[in-house]
Amino acid sequence: MEINTIDFEEHGDDRGTLVAVEQLKNLPFEIKRCYYMYDTKPGVRRGFHAHKALKQVLLCVHGSCKILLDDGTEKAEVLLDKPNHGLVIESNIWREMFDFSEDAVLMVLASELYDEADYIRNYDDFIKYVNEKEN
Repeated sequence: MEINTIDFEEHGDDRGTLVAVEQLKNLPFEIKRCYYMYDTKPGVRRGFHAHKALKQVLLCVHGSCKILLDDGTEKAEVLLDKPNHGLVIESNIWREMFDFSEDAVLMVLASELYDEADYIRNYDDFIKYVNEKEN
């Protein structure tokens, strides 16, 4: 499985640091939705789904967390621990977020508005879906 990341350029001086995310410039899609997670309790795993069409970039803008990616054949784990380091998640990838630091803030930039019909929330259904797409 190919893991795609984006290191967003940092701009800073003695006042601090700024990172700009610009759709179709340093982000590979238009941003139609943005949300973030915080105060995730120790031991909690989130996600447990895939998307049929939606694409995302995940940035842990504070603290750290890990992301499990699964394309139905291979699995990979990615650590997000820098606020300018983004993980690109294409469609048809199962994801789970876990091992959140106490101070973690995970921001998600999405290519589409929320659409429940785009979600695959059962792992067995996901495997069946990706196998059908390959045939």
